[in-house]
Amino acid sequence: MNILSFENIRKNYGDKVLLKQVTGFLEERDKIGIVGLNGTGKSTFLKILAGVEEADQGSVTLSKDVRMMYLPQMPEIQEDLTILSYIFQWRQSVLQELERYEALLAHPRDDQDWQNDLHHLAEHLELSGAWEWELRAKTVLTQLGIKDFDRPMGQLSGGERKRVALAAALLEGNGLLILDEPTNHLDNEGIGWLEKLLKESRNTLLMVTHDRYFLDRVVNQIWELDQGNLYVYEGNYVEYLEAKTARLASAQASEEKRQNLLRNELQWIRRGAKARSTKQKARIERFETLKSAAPEAAAGSIEIKAAGQRLGRKTLVFDELGMRFEGEWLFRDFSYDCVAGQRIGIIGPNGSGKSTFLRLIAGEIQPEQGKIESGSTVKIGFFRQQASELDGSLRVIDHVKEVAEYIVLPDGEHLTALKLCEMFLFSGQAAYTTAAKLSGGEKRRLQLLQVLMGAPNVLLLDEPTNDLDTMTLTVLESYLQDFPGLVLAVSHDRYFLDKIATEIFSLEDGVVKCHKGNYSDYQAFLENTRIEGEGAADLKKAAAEGPRETAVGRLSSERKKSKLSFKEQQEYDSMEATLAGLETTLEQIGKELEEAASDYLKLQALTQKQADVNQAINAKLERWAELEAMISEFSRPF
Repeated sequence: MNILSFENIRKNYGDKVLLKQVTGFLEERDKIGIVGLNGTGKSTFLKILAGVEEADQGSVTLSKDVRMMYLPQMPEIQEDLTILSYIFQWRQSVLQELERYEALLAHPRDDQDWQNDLHHLAEHLELSGAWEWELRAKTVLTQLGIKDFDRPMGQLSGGERKRVALAAALLEGNGLLILDEPTNHLDNEGIGWLEKLLKESRNTLLMVTHDRYFLDRVVNQIWELDQGNLYVYEGNYVEYLEAKTARLASAQASEEKRQNLLRNELQWIRRGAKARSTKQKARIERFETLKSAAPEAAAGSIEIKAAGQRLGRKTLVFDELGMRFEGEWLFRDFSYDCVAGQRIGIIGPNGSGKSTFLRLIAGEIQPEQGKIESGSTVKIGFFRQQASELDGSLRVIDHVKEVAEYIVLPDGEHLTALKLCEMFLFSGQAAYTTAAKLSGGEKRRLQLLQVLMGAPNVLLLDEPTNDLDTMTLTVLESYLQDFPGLVLAVSHDRYFLDKIATEIFSLEDGVVKCHKGNYSDYQAFLENTRIEGEGAADLKKAAAEGPRETAVGRLSSERKKSKLSFKEQQEYDSMEATLAGLETTLEQIGKELEEAASDYLKLQALTQKQADVNQAINAKLERWAELEAMISEFSRPF
C-alpha cells in the first residue's frame, strides 16, 4: 500500500534546476536510501516530501493514518527544554503525569489523601504504558550516547542535539521515518545499534546517508538524484552499483549509435542537398532531431592526483603523550613512532578525545603530558570537522587560488587552480559561482580541495566522510591509498576505515590502543578476545563442575604426541573445555531469549550474541579439525 506519493515535483535554486518533474511513491516497509552528488538537492527533496519546504510545482500526498517523523541535518530546538522534555514534547499529557508523580514523591505527606493520589496516579501511569514508554525513551537515548536526561538542550553540542532529535524521531515515528544523515555524530557502536534497529523496524524509511555499509545492510531500494532526474534501483548499495553500471553502459551504447547516425546525416547535409523533395526535408528534420537528442553532460567524476612535499624518515613521534579534559585523562603515556605510508584510523566513543588528539598533532593545543616531535620535512594539512566559514562573496576559484595558483605533481606536471576545480566537479560556470550559493556538501568539497591544494605530506582528517557524497568519498579513498605521506583520520565510517586504514588507534578508557589492519580486522580482534574471555570463564566453571559430555562430542583429553608448536599444543589441549564453555553460553542465551520476549532491544542484542557464539563454535570446530589433520600428518610413518 502506498503511504506517500509525489507527482511532477519541480524545484529550482536560483538558476539551478534541482528537481525536474519528479514522480514516485513509497510503500509500506520500503527502506530507501537516497544518493547523489553534493548539490543535487537530496536534502531539499527530503524537506519537500516532509512538508517543511514547498516545491515550485507538483504535489505530495501522505496517507492519513501515517505518522511521519522528519530528522533534518541541523534540528531546531528549544534551548530551555530538558532532554527528556524535548523527547516528550509530542506526549505532553504523559510528561505532565510523570512530573506530577515525581512531585508527589518529592513531597511526601503522612495522610490518606496523599497515599490515594500516589496510588491512583501510579495505577494510571501503569495502564497507559507511561512507565514503559519512559524506559524505552531512556534506553534509546543511552544507546545514542545521551545519559544526563535533565540537561537543558541549550547546553548540548551540535552532535548531541542531533542525537537527541534522532532519538525523538525513532520513538515517535509511526509509519514513516525521513532521516537526513542519521549516522553523522554517532560513534561506531551507535551506528551498529541504529543499523540493526532500522533494519528490523516495521516503519517505512527514507533517508540520505553517505554510509555505504549502512546502505548495503539496511535498504531495499536506492534512489539516485542526478541532474534533476530521479533514478530508482531495486536492492541494496551493491546491487545499485551493479545496476547503475549496466545503465551507464547501455546509455553509452545508445549514444555511440546516435553519434554514428548523426555522422551519416552530417555527411549528407554537407554534400549540399537541396531541400526540395519531401524525402530530403524528412532527412533534414531527422538530422535536427538527432542533434537535439544529445544527452545532458554527465555528472562527471573526480580525479585527484597526489601532490605533496617529500617526507623524510622522521615524521611524527609521540613520547609519553597525555591529555586531560575537566580533570579526567582522555589518554596518557602514549608513545609511538609514525612512518610515511601509514594510514591510521582513529576510533573511540564520543567524547573520548579523538578530535583533541588531532589538534595536539596540529599544534593548536599543548599536551598536559609528554610531547610530539615532528620531522623537519613535515607539512601538515588539517581537514577539520568544524571548518571555518567560507567567504560567501568569493567565487570557488578565488578560494582555491587563496591557497595556491597551481600545484606541482610528482611527475613535474603543473595543475592550475581552474583545472583542480574541474577535477572536483566545479567545472565551467560552477568554478565562478560564489560560495554563498553552494550547498553544505559542496562547501565541504571545496574545503577539502583547499587542504589538498596545500600539498601536505601529513594529512589530518577529522570526520572527512561527513557531508561528502559517495562519489567524492570513493575518489578520496583512492587518493589516500596512493598517498605517499602519513594519514591520520578520525572517522565513524566503517567502510571508509576498511578501505584506507593500515592501522587502527582505539581510544578506550584513557588509553590509546594500537591494532594492525583495518576496521574489520579490529572488530575480528575484539570478537576473538571476547569469545576467548568467555571461554576462559566457562573453563573455570567447567573445572569446578567436573567433566561433561558436549553436543559436538568429547575430544580426547589425552595429549597426543605430535610436532605441534607449543602454542598449537596448548590450543589443542584446551579445545574441549573451550567448546564446552561456548555451548554453556549458548544454552544460557536460549534461556535469556525466552525471558526477554517483550523487550525488543534486549532481544536484538541476544539474537546477535547467539549468532556470534554459533559462529565461534563453528570456527573452533574447523580449527580443531585443522589441528587433528596436522597431528595425523606428523604421525604418518616415513
